Amino acid sequence: MLLLSAKWAPLLTSQPEAGMGWQVATIRLKDGRSFEHVVIQAGTVASIANDPHIPFFEDDIAQIVVTNDISWRH
Repeated sequence: MLLLSAKWAPLLTSQPEAGMGWQVATIRLKDGRSFEHVVIQAGTVASIANDPHIPFFEDDIAQIVVTNDISWRH
């Protein structure tokens, strides 16, 4: 898990939730990599498409786009 700092709070709190207290997002990194189906729960990156391994640090993040796309869960 990766705890996000307060700098992401305005973005995340302004977006709808996919479920009670959680969102699904795409995270784009500064190096150009992109991760879809990122579950963010209470300001913490909890998993990427059910994989608890988070292969980046907060300083690597360029953009978070809340999509709430849960199609990968089926």
